[in-house]
Amino acid sequence: MMDLKDKRVLVIGLGRSGLASVRYLASRGALVVAEDARSASDMADVFTALDGLPVELHFGKNDSGRAAVSDMIVMSPGVSQDLPGIRKAMARGVPVVGEMELAVCEIDRPIIAVTGTNGKTTTTSLIGHLLKGAGISVCVAGNIGTPLVEVLDEANGADFVVLEVSSFQADTTPSLAARIGVWLNATPDHIDRHGSFENYVASKAKIFSQMSQDGLGIYNAADEGVSQAVLSSRCKLVPFDATGSFLSSSSSGMSSRGWFAEDSLWIQTAGDAPCSIPIERAKLAGFHNRENMLAAALAAQLAGASCEVLEEGLASFEGLPHRMQLVGEIEGVRYYDDSKGTNVGATARAIEGFQEPVVLIAGGLSKGADFGSLVQIVGEKVKETVLMGQAAEELERVLGEQTSAVRASSMEEAVRLAKGAAAPGDVVLLSPACASFDMFKDYADRGRAFVKAVGDLGSKKKRFGKKE
Repeated sequence: MMDLKDKRVLVIGLGRSGLASVRYLASRGALVVAEDARSASDMADVFTALDGLPVELHFGKNDSGRAAVSDMIVMSPGVSQDLPGIRKAMARGVPVVGEMELAVCEIDRPIIAVTGTNGKTTTTSLIGHLLKGAGISVCVAGNIGTPLVEVLDEANGADFVVLEVSSFQADTTPSLAARIGVWLNATPDHIDRHGSFENYVASKAKIFSQMSQDGLGIYNAADEGVSQAVLSSRCKLVPFDATGSFLSSSSSGMSSRGWFAEDSLWIQTAGDAPCSIPIERAKLAGFHNRENMLAAALAAQLAGASCEVLEEGLASFEGLPHRMQLVGEIEGVRYYDDSKGTNVGATARAIEGFQEPVVLIAGGLSKGADFGSLVQIVGEKVKETVLMGQAAEELERVLGEQTSAVRASSMEEAVRLAKGAAAPGDVVLLSPACASFDMFKDYADRGRAFVKAVGDLGSKKKRFGKKE
């Protein structure tokens, strides 16, 4: 546990993670100074959340002077370390950490840490679901939406703590040493923050490099970037392959591994005979969810769950909102909400999961993404794109030769245009390949707008039917 009493700690960013950090630090006797780039007039929720706590608040422009006199700096995940004064503080040896670092220093339970560009939240939730089904108590937290410092008592009372870890959290949690690590995939994302894909992968790799020799590192053997990045890890590597091309029952030299074959997940751990888990009853669909299920099943079995329990758990897991969720079918057209598809890799995987022609709704804030990798899959499967947000022009320039494209200024217009382009048997897919912040509060807000627009279409159809 850190000795925080009377330490001057600067908290930067007052979203959910930052507020949780302030409350935790104040409870440990720290002298807390907090700042946020937003104006005080926009922060009524902050004043309410911190009412009565001994914290010095600042809003608007960042002041490097506050970093210069701090004993520790706690950064929210969405805040860049390139702010004035932060690099100088780091050079002086001032700890610059995230909220998760505060928490892991107080936890004595084994941790399962899940990272990857896509599928983190689904896999984290699924691991928790599978372990609960096996009678193993868990605390699920992290980037999934629950700051770990808010659930410390629950975490220290659990058999396992399951954490979703973003690249930003990996950079600011140097004490995280997971018992089991899961790395799902790596495709370009957050290049605006990391500067390059290589830097982004290096951040993800910290989950494995910080594990001990007894740790178990589950990684995607079919992802070249991940496979190369884990080679220098000290932990015991546990590969999985959802493609059926890299690993099989004949793979040798591996005591634990997982692969997909014959419509089943195959799991082998600690040299035991492999067990087969049919997925015909699983509610999660698409190749990307096959990866998620395989990684989650491996992690859960390594934590003590049996194959029989895993099969039942996969069948009972409902999935999560805004992640390839079927939200309606109107006049033979199915509408899918994949608003969480905030990067190019996620959108490519979403499109790949359909055999039917796709009308794609995409666009938003690009985060410096290279949309070129969408060209082939869009050319093969997308009949029309409906583009919106700041990235619409760039997306049309890159994808315009592969499919026809139209622009929309709102989600309601986008859904209406998509309906006009779709024929019975087609799929309308919201998978933006971009962040949402140019038009929406977050990806969930964008997803809700899509669901409402689809619902409104259905309501109009019913009303018109009654009139006739």
